[in-house]
Amino acid sequence: MTRETTTPSARQTELLDAAYRYALEHGLADLSLRPLAAAIGSSPRVLMFLFGNKDGLVRALLAKARCDELAMLDRLGQAAGAEPIGLTAAVERVWEWLAAEEHRPLLRLWTEAYARSLVEPDGAWAGFARSTVDDWLAVLAACQPQPEKDSEAGAVRRTAALAVLRGALLDLLATDDRQRVTAAVRHQLASLSADAEQ
Repeated sequence: MTRETTTPSARQTELLDAAYRYALEHGLADLSLRPLAAAIGSSPRVLMFLFGNKDGLVRALLAKARCDELAMLDRLGQAAGAEPIGLTAAVERVWEWLAAEEHRPLLRLWTEAYARSLVEPDGAWAGFARSTVDDWLAVLAACQPQPEKDSEAGAVRRTAALAVLRGALLDLLATDDRQRVTAAVRHQLASLSADAEQ
């Protein structure tokens, strides 16, 4: 039975927030409703009623993770102000945020969801990876001056910048070697800047 409402109830929001904190700590790969419900002061039956099933809860958790990601990207856009800050400055700001220790739980969850979306494209994870690529490319495009943003070379540069960020993030999560990975990001930024000047 799926609850048909357009606005989540206070209880649903409260349980989703608690489940999200749980997922940030434990991940989603082996999520089981019984231990989750016990940890957040609910029951599997209540979670089923509020979210329909486990996939419904996973979709709600992924939507919340994407919302957090979009909030970060929105802050980047606001920091840019009226004038585009340029791709290099945008990547530097994004990397500072990604490399911060306090964001690791969200980024591990994001990485897990991204990978699951690729191997389970029709399940609860459907579309997550593609949506995040589109989100990030849109923000990076907004940081480029108009002539660059609208050019084929501009699209290639922001795709390369996103690839650098994603690869560096995976390396950082795997090794926790912030100094080495940050040096590599800066090296690639220098290459991106040199390409833009040619």
